[in-house]
Amino acid sequence: MRDFHMPGRSAVYATGGMCATSHPLAAGVAVDILRRGGNAMDAAIAGAVLLGLAEPQMTGIGGDCFALVSPAGNDEVIAVNGSGRAPAAASAAALRDKGLKTVPLNTPDAVTIPGAVDAFCTMSEKWGKLGLADTLAPAIHYMETGVPIAPRVAFDWAKDAGILQANALHHFQPGRIPNPGDQIALPAQAEALRRIAKDGRKAFYEGEVAEDMVSALNTLGGVHTMEDFAAVQCTIGAPVGSDYRGRELLEHPPNGQGIIAQLLLNILSQFDLASMDPFGTERTHIEAEASKLAYDARNRFLADADAMQHVDHLTSMQTAVDLAALIDPNRAMASATQVSEAVHKDTIYITVVDRDHMAVSLIYSIFHGFGSGIASEKFGVLFQNRGAGFSLAAGHPNEMQGGKRPMHTIIPALMRDGGRVTMPFGVMGGQYQPNGHARVVTNMTDFGMHAQEALDAPRSFAEGGVLKLERGYAPEVAAALEEKGHRLEVPDTPLGGAQSIVIHDNGVLEGASDPRKDGCALGL
Repeated sequence: MRDFHMPGRSAVYATGGMCATSHPLAAGVAVDILRRGGNAMDAAIAGAVLLGLAEPQMTGIGGDCFALVSPAGNDEVIAVNGSGRAPAAASAAALRDKGLKTVPLNTPDAVTIPGAVDAFCTMSEKWGKLGLADTLAPAIHYMETGVPIAPRVAFDWAKDAGILQANALHHFQPGRIPNPGDQIALPAQAEALRRIAKDGRKAFYEGEVAEDMVSALNTLGGVHTMEDFAAVQCTIGAPVGSDYRGRELLEHPPNGQGIIAQLLLNILSQFDLASMDPFGTERTHIEAEASKLAYDARNRFLADADAMQHVDHLTSMQTAVDLAALIDPNRAMASATQVSEAVHKDTIYITVVDRDHMAVSLIYSIFHGFGSGIASEKFGVLFQNRGAGFSLAAGHPNEMQGGKRPMHTIIPALMRDGGRVTMPFGVMGGQYQPNGHARVVTNMTDFGMHAQEALDAPRSFAEGGVLKLERGYAPEVAAALEEKGHRLEVPDTPLGGAQSIVIHDNGVLEGASDPRKDGCALGL
C-alpha cells in the first residue's frame, strides 16, 4: 500500500467494466460506451479514435494499430495486426541510389499505407456490439466541438511541432503552438469519420478520402496509388506466448517487437532478480545488459513475418541462456545495438475490460511525434512515417520492399495465469516498449508490486551507448552504475507511459494508469 502522506495515485477498482488510457476524455468515452450497452471492443475503438484528437501528436487515422483480444466467455486470445504495408512501388534500391542510408523521416518515402481504420472496422464487425455509427459518434462529436490541450500533450507538442508541413499546419496548428487549456478541433476528420461510420472501411480506402490522401502524397513525390489503399487488410492470428516464473506473457507476433520482450524476460530469468533491490545498482545493471543483447537480436532479425527466418532462435530459451552468459555482473559492455532504422517515440495505448471480462489490449500510433508531418489537404489525415522503420541495407530481412510491413515498435501485451486471462497491459515509449513490458512483469512477479506501483516505479533504459535513468533513482545508485562503466543520462522526457487492468479471481477489476501521461483508469 502506498504512503498516503506522499503524492501518488491509487488504483481504481470496479466490477462493471474498466478502461485505462493516457487521456481522461478517452477513458470517459470508453466507460460511457460500456454504460450504454457496448462491450470492451466498442469502448476501446471509441476511446482510441478520440485519442487521435486528444493526443494528435501521438496517433490518428493515418496510422497503424495492433490488438490482443480475449472474447467474453473464455480465455482465448486473438492477435490483430492493423499495420500497413509499403506502397507497391516502394524500393530500398531506389533510395540507396539517391545516396540514402536510412529512410528520410518527413517525406512520402516514410509513409506506409494506414492500417488502423481497416482493423477498427474489422474488429467492430467481428467482436463489437454497437456498430461503427454508435462507436464513432463520441469522436465525431469532439472533433467537431474540440477538446482542451492537456499538459503532457502541450509538452510533447512544443517538441514536435517543427515537422508539421503546410496541410498539417492548416488542420492541426493554424496559429501558435498551443498551451495547456487551448482547444483543438478537427472538423475535416469528423467528416471522414462520418463517412466511415456510414459506409465502413471503403469510405476511407476508396473514393474521395483515399483520393485526397493519394493526391497529397503524390504531390510531394510519393509513389502511393489508389490500388495500394484499396488493398489494405488486417491480419488475424494467434499471439506468441512465453513463460516467466510460472506466468504466461502473450505478445503480438512479428512484425511487432513483442518477442523481444519475451527474449529479454528469458535472459532475466537466468538471474535471481527477487534477491535484488528493485531500484538498486545490481537490478538496473543486469536489466541494462540484458536489454543491449535482446535489442541487438531485434535489429538483426526482426521484420515482416513473411521475411523472418529466425523466430525460433529468438524464442528459444537456449538463446537466452547463451546471451545471459555474456553478461558481466561487474562491468557494462559496449552497446551491442546499432540501430539503422528510425527510433519510434510516440504512441497511445488503451485497454478495456467489460463486465463479461472481454479484454482488449490495443496500441495505436503514427510513429514519430506528428508522424511524417504530412497531412492530406481536404480531410486533414496526418500520415505516419512508419516506413522509416525499414532498413535500406541490401539483403536485410527488414529491407524496404513494396507490399511489405516494416519492423514495428508498438506492442500490446496480456498476461495469463493458470490459463486465465488476468491482465491486459501496454507500455508506450517506442524502442523502450519491450524493456517496459519486462520491467512491469518483473516489478509485479519478482518484487510483488501491485499494478499501480509497478507503473509508478522509476525506470531505466540502455539505449545508444547511454543508460537513461529517470529522476527516481538514488544518487548512490547512479554513482555505482558509473563505476561499472555506464554512461548515464537523465532524459528530458520520462521513459514511456503504461496502462493495465488486473482481472481478479473474484471478478473485481483493478485499473492502473501511468502518471507520466495525462490519463487515468475509470470504472463503472
